[in-house]
Amino acid sequence: MPPRTEKTTALRVAVLADSDTRWKWGALTARRLTAGASGTSAQRVEISGLLLRGRATPTPRQLAEVGDVGIDVDRVREVTAVEFLHTVRDEDYDVVVLALVGGAVQAMLHGLAALRLPARPVVVTGYVGVVYEKLADGLLLRHGADVVLANSRHDAERFRAVYEGVGADASAVTEAALPFLGGEPHRPQADRDTVVFAAQPSVPASRADRTYLLRRLVEHARLHPDREVLLKLRSKPGEHTTHIEELPYQRLAEKLPGGMPPNFRLVYGHMGEVLDRTDLLVTVSSTAALESLHRRIPTAILTDLGVREALGNHHFIGSGLLTSWDHLDGGHRPEPDGEWLAGQGVAADGTYATAYDNARARVEALLAAARLPDLAPYYTPATAPGYLPGILARHHLAPDGHPLPGAERPREVSGVRGAVRDAVREAARGAYRQGVQRVAPVIRRMGEL
Repeated sequence: MPPRTEKTTALRVAVLADSDTRWKWGALTARRLTAGASGTSAQRVEISGLLLRGRATPTPRQLAEVGDVGIDVDRVREVTAVEFLHTVRDEDYDVVVLALVGGAVQAMLHGLAALRLPARPVVVTGYVGVVYEKLADGLLLRHGADVVLANSRHDAERFRAVYEGVGADASAVTEAALPFLGGEPHRPQADRDTVVFAAQPSVPASRADRTYLLRRLVEHARLHPDREVLLKLRSKPGEHTTHIEELPYQRLAEKLPGGMPPNFRLVYGHMGEVLDRTDLLVTVSSTAALESLHRRIPTAILTDLGVREALGNHHFIGSGLLTSWDHLDGGHRPEPDGEWLAGQGVAADGTYATAYDNARARVEALLAAARLPDLAPYYTPATAPGYLPGILARHHLAPDGHPLPGAERPREVSGVRGAVRDAVREAARGAYRQGVQRVAPVIRRMGEL
């Protein structure tokens, strides 16, 4: 096999994602890592989009609302884990970006290792946003990739400490930034006063807490009738995102006493476009806060429900952004702490243009290697015999990374059989979503009686 530097065809990249936000992260990460492709003689970059089939597989509407990621949505296709491995085996990709939950990353690493390709692709993974829970678990499930991207200096230091603390190689950890930061800096306008609350699918989790936040947002709108107040939603009822949303705000809003004031609206769409008209971004702990800070938009992290690890707002301790609805109602606007900002990768100081230089250089160096070493995840059947097999089995892989018996089937099924299979799969997915968003909350309430 000739060295990668001798290639004259396009640099081929595959992005495998399992939710709408991870698709956005993965596709934009692929773009930033291959911008220029200066380390190879490739004339162009070809990026293929693949969606891992599961409960959170994004709908066409969700893909469209992610915004322009440089990949035609019509060319993105859905695959199982085994189908993805077959695709990598057959398509000769140079780079694979795994934009997946930790367990799925681990399964794909073992599956790729089991392929024993004569020239395997460079494997990249990372996190969509703020890492505030399951730090060790998520990181060790991502260990084994050639590049583990950290979105900030703060995260890079924590990632290396975890790997080194268990005796694992930490050289893959590479500092970068969130790939979807951008947009024009905030400029106040005399005829505009817009407050946006960035909702999260699973934070907070309880009906009481979500109803409280919705009520306070509506009360804020009533207190300030000249102010436009927007509730930015991630998905419509029945759709899933990275996290399960059992209690959609849309459902709760339907039951608000007194209805909604005329200056209050529910909005969907690309977060960047919403931020274009935002004068204050309010959230519990959404990654949207980092997008907002990057653009120097006044940003508030709510303490109304406490500052707790379960909410994720503990990540913002020291930021200067923690405040409550009472203070916001009275006109308070938090001021971010400069030192805290410098460690968070938001690059509000103008350094964002170079944030991916080190990561890009690492990928180019790996592409230029005559041969890459075998993938070597920290977890193996020897180091985690009671944990790893279950993770691999969820993706129909044996403990050695090979497909389980019966897991392999034709990659394309056309005609009536294909239509029936698709209909059954969509019905099952719809039933699951209905169970999560309608049946489960009822059962939980009955249990509290």
